Amino acid sequence: MQQPVRIAPSILSADFAKLGEEVRAIDAAGADYVHVDVMDGHFVPNITIGPSVVEALRAHSTKVFDVHLMISPVDPYIEAFAKAGADIITVHPEAGPHVHRTLQLIRSLGKKAGLSLNPGTPAAAVEPLLDLVDLVLVMSVNPGFGGQKFIPGALDKLRTLRALIDDSGRTIDLQVDGGINRETAAQAIAAGADVLVAGTATFQGGPEAYAGNIAALRGAVTGRQS
Repeated sequence: MQQPVRIAPSILSADFAKLGEEVRAIDAAGADYVHVDVMDGHFVPNITIGPSVVEALRAHSTKVFDVHLMISPVDPYIEAFAKAGADIITVHPEAGPHVHRTLQLIRSLGKKAGLSLNPGTPAAAVEPLLDLVDLVLVMSVNPGFGGQKFIPGALDKLRTLRALIDDSGRTIDLQVDGGINRETAAQAIAAGADVLVAGTATFQGGPEAYAGNIAALRGAVTGRQS
């Protein structure tokens, strides 16, 4: 069953010179999750932050820290991000030799486990792992950079995954990330998403605009309220 819409601002689009202030600002503005994109310049063509930054930011918010690891190999870093304060740790099936074992590791550390699907990764990759995931993330852009255009094919993948999750009877977040604005948010929610990762759409206009930006995304579809 589709859950209330939750908003997960991606700090990839925040002002990196004052990340602590930015996290406090989106917390106060009504964010549900704080989405942290971790990139290694190898698995994706960009480099962002590591566990020490997550640890430093943890004191600035009690909201869910939703940490998306776009790194390979991923297994050696899971424990560090868990200790740093991640609540959800999301990995890609291509980021290690045994994704089933990776998800088991995340859960053994007391964290929620997420599985992220790139545009070229089929929805079927989730099916044998449903009993180990708390979140499925559909990438609606190729990962690596913020500000990209939404790939419409992600909507069919969301619909397929919505049916798969509902049929499983499990409570699993269905998250979408990439090119999310008010228009694409409405499309993604209609296709079954219930967590929206939004970088540019949240952080545009500066801190005074964050609450309005988040409210606009949350209310993207009439009748869907958080």
